[in-house]
Formats: sequence, C-alpha cells, structure tokens
Amino acid sequence: MILDDRLKQISGVNKKFSNWSKVFECKPELFFMPENEDDIIKIVELAKRYNKNVRAIGAGHSPSDLACTEGLMINMDNFNKIIEIDSENKTVTAEAGTRVYKLNEVLQKNGLALSNLGSISEQSIAGAISTATHGSGINFGNISSQVIRLTLLTASKGIINCSADENDDVFKASLCSIGALGIILKVKIRCESAFKLESKQFPMKFNDILNNLDSIVNSAEHVRFWYFPHTENCIIWKADKTIKELNPPKQNYFKDYIISFHLYQFLLYILRYFPSKLPLLNQKMFNYKFSQEKQFVDDSYKQFNFDCLFPQYTSEWAIPLEKTKEALEKLYDWINNNKENVFVHYPVEVRFSDKDDIWLSPAYNRKVCYIGVIMYRPYDKPVSYKKLWAVFEKIMRSYDGRPHWAKAHTMTTIELEKTYPKFKEFIKLQKSLDPNGIFLNSYLKRHLFNQMDVKAKL
Repeated sequence: MILDDRLKQISGVNKKFSNWSKVFECKPELFFMPENEDDIIKIVELAKRYNKNVRAIGAGHSPSDLACTEGLMINMDNFNKIIEIDSENKTVTAEAGTRVYKLNEVLQKNGLALSNLGSISEQSIAGAISTATHGSGINFGNISSQVIRLTLLTASKGIINCSADENDDVFKASLCSIGALGIILKVKIRCESAFKLESKQFPMKFNDILNNLDSIVNSAEHVRFWYFPHTENCIIWKADKTIKELNPPKQNYFKDYIISFHLYQFLLYILRYFPSKLPLLNQKMFNYKFSQEKQFVDDSYKQFNFDCLFPQYTSEWAIPLEKTKEALEKLYDWINNNKENVFVHYPVEVRFSDKDDIWLSPAYNRKVCYIGVIMYRPYDKPVSYKKLWAVFEKIMRSYDGRPHWAKAHTMTTIELEKTYPKFKEFIKLQKSLDPNGIFLNSYLKRHLFNQMDVKAKL
C-alpha cells in the first residue's frame, strides 16, 4: 500500500493487538493512531482503495474478537477531545476515542454527570455506545440510550450526522452497531446535574432474593446482585440519589489488595489443579469480604464502577425481565447439582435495564435482566470454562436471551433474526452504507452474515 506522509507519520507495522483479557489477539497489517477527523477519513479511503478491512478500537475491553482484524486497525486513543460542555442544556459532545473515565471526571468538574454507567469506565465512549454497554436500574437504559446525536463516517455515504430528528434510521442502528456501519467520530450525550449516590450492600440468601425479586428490583433506583456459586449466598447492592455528606469507602491495603486480589489470584491459580475446592474458596471469600453490610455515599460515577480484578472469560446475556426468576433457578440448580464436575468462580452477576428502541440493543422493546458468568484467568493462565459456557448459553437461549454484543457467544444469524425484530433492516442498512464490507471482520461475518467457517476461540 502507498501511504502519504501524514499516514506514514501516524502508522506502524508489526503491532500485535490483544484484548484486555488476553484471550483474543490479532496482528493487523497496519496500525494507525489518528489525531483528527481528516486522519480517519484518509485511513478509510485507504481501506476502500485497497479493499482492506478496517476496525476502530478503544480500550480493547470487549471479551471477544469484536475488535480484531488482519487489515487496518485504528486506535482512537489520540482522538479524544471534549468538544463542548453545555451546562445550560446539560449535554456534552466528545470525540469518539474519549475514555469514559475521562468524561466522568470532566463532567464532574462542570457540575454534570451521566445518568447511568456500567461496571467499568475504561472503555472509549464510542466503544461503550457501539456495544450498548449497560449498568443496572430497571428504569434506566444503557449508555447508548443517553446519546442524542452522533456523527458516523461510512464507506459509501461519507459523513452522516444523525439523531432522532435527522437520519433517524441510521441513528437507531448506530447506537448499537458493533462497528458494522462505519466509524463513530463524535457523540453528543444527554447528562444531568452531578449527583451523589448512597449505596447499601448487604448479604442475602439466594432463595430469599428470588422469592422477593419484584420488590427488590424496584426497591431502589439502581439494584444489582451477585451470586456466589456452590453456596446459598448473594450480596445485594442498592443505590439512590442523596444529598448526604460524602462517606466514601476507606481503602484497606491488606484486605483489599493483599488478600482480596493477590492471595485470591494465587489461590485461583492453585485451584486450576484442584477445582473441586472452588466451592470452599467461594464460601471463604464471601465470609471474609462480603458477609457484612456496607453503606457509602460518593459521587455517582465512583459508585457505579467497581474493580473487576483480573483478566477473565465472561459471558453475559439479557433475558426478558419476567423470566428472571425461572432462569436463575435453572442456572442455580445446574451449578449446584451438575454431574460433570464443573465448578464456577464467583460472582454470577445479575443486573436490570429499561427497554429502548435501539435496533440491536439487547433491551430492544423489553425490560431485561442481564445475567453474567465469569471464569478468572489467574496470572493470564487458562482455566476450564467451555462446559459452563455451553450450558449457560443453552439456558439463556431457552428464555429468549440475547447475548451482550461485546462478549463472545455462539448465536447464529438465523437466531439473531428471530430475536431482533429490526435485524433484517439493520443488515439492509449495513449493506447500503458499506457495500464492499470493509468494516466487516470475522466476528461480524460470523454473527451477522452466517459465515460459520469464520471461527472464534470460544
């Protein structure tokens, strides 16, 4: 490929990309770090000229091969300006590569905040939007639902500005587009006045939660809980807005880092060889760190986020809210009674989200419960997880589940057509905006176009 001087300046070769969990990796032909819109336009034109796949990446947190390509990779980290903060109308406009944690900090300084966040804020804002990243709160939508305008660079139509009032179809498709329609350049997001949350975290038995599920889900603005596999134990986290004085959690280096991080990781490493001891470890960790009630008051974005510890395999699906109890009962029964000697790390995370009208959002047209399972990779070492994944996906499918787009899954194009009413319209739009498929990588070909010869390491 022939590059002009500017593209040479911002490009590199022999770069290897791996996602945060170090499960998926690729070696793109060229690796770019653009600094402005013109740079990105040039890279897309280069991809079109030589018929190369092109993918934009942010933090690489997606636990799948969603970001991977052997063509042109665009790292958006240097395309990260906060363009405008409108305090009067409570909006913020930012370039696509802006990390969510940076956005949180800048908004806080300007008396604003995002209404809801996921469990981490390391992602780029475009990455969070492209995968419909979500938090928890039955009357709160995902991050994508807070977007009021975005600018998309496409292969065939150039730059498209879209909102609910302009190019509405492109807008509703782009808010969870998994990079299939083009590259998001900038976004305008609806905010609210900065606020504090008072959180309460306390233990509760699994069956007690299920027997009171409806009242618990609606008992606070934000509710989520974690189940500790092979035990009866859960912890519930609730949070509501407050005007109380700050009372943030106090760091305990020995308890939070020596025991709960380093020792725990070491024990997980050892138990790779003795997995039958995992139930005991889950119980001990619950007793040590989670058996007491905790209550804090802190800035909203600090309360929404929590430490995900170390790299992990993870799978998460969204099921209709009304099917939550039955699905969790089935998962609980299998975890505790399976005859295949499958032992599961904690936690199984359970969160809730409001419905939306975003074409490929897992919450499209229905309130949902997100259920996620993980298996940690201590010191980046592999652990057994495929049997768990197969059963978990089978259970989720049986309750009309939709997988989280950022996470590895095995749902086929035919299945996706059945569960997403707007799926065929999305594909039609994708073909219109990217007729030669320059934005399609293995993940997208596999799931959107049923090219099952394109495999992922699942």
